[in-house]
Amino acid sequence: MPVKLLELIPQKRDAILNAALKEFSSQGYDKASTNIIAKEAGISKALMFHYVSSKQELFFVVYNYFSDFIRREYFEQMDFNERDIFARLQQSYLLQLKLTEKYPWILEFNKLSRDTNSEEINKKLQDKRKQEHADCYPKLFDDIDESLFRKGLEINACKQFIFWSNVGFTDEILEEFRNNALPHIDGEAVISKLDHYFAELRKIFYASDNL
Repeated sequence: MPVKLLELIPQKRDAILNAALKEFSSQGYDKASTNIIAKEAGISKALMFHYVSSKQELFFVVYNYFSDFIRREYFEQMDFNERDIFARLQQSYLLQLKLTEKYPWILEFNKLSRDTNSEEINKKLQDKRKQEHADCYPKLFDDIDESLFRKGLEINACKQFIFWSNVGFTDEILEEFRNNALPHIDGEAVISKLDHYFAELRKIFYASDNL
């Protein structure tokens, strides 16, 4: 059955989706307030529940919408033929930043998968995670060009160090976004930091003739 919320004009639809994604990801399903979602979306709670029948339906509309959006606009746009890990990571960041232009809280999407107090919801989330895993998208660190690395380095350890630094950089971006309550992530500032960050990492891990 079609979901009324998704049939709204894009501006109104996105206002509700953004508000709901922010509230569900920051507070978790159980503590999320539909009053706050409606207020941030600029509509009445009664009108919001004209478009969805319940808090649970709203949650899964949000989950499904952003899961599909990330698949289309991120995973299917990634060029995994690029085997330089830093070029691939840069590509990943640029795509993610593009997503935030429309949906500022989309980088917090993974938090929607947290367990709730509802076994019914947890079961549905578990089934969705299994399906997403079965889709078998390539991973960022799969099939990279290991010949670019300096001789004598243990490549799997290097991948782990790069992964940790990547997670730390992403967490820093998200923390600044949360603390400043900005309507959008400052893409230009992030890209500037990113360029410097990857240049330094290349010096550490890559052979000098590959810099």
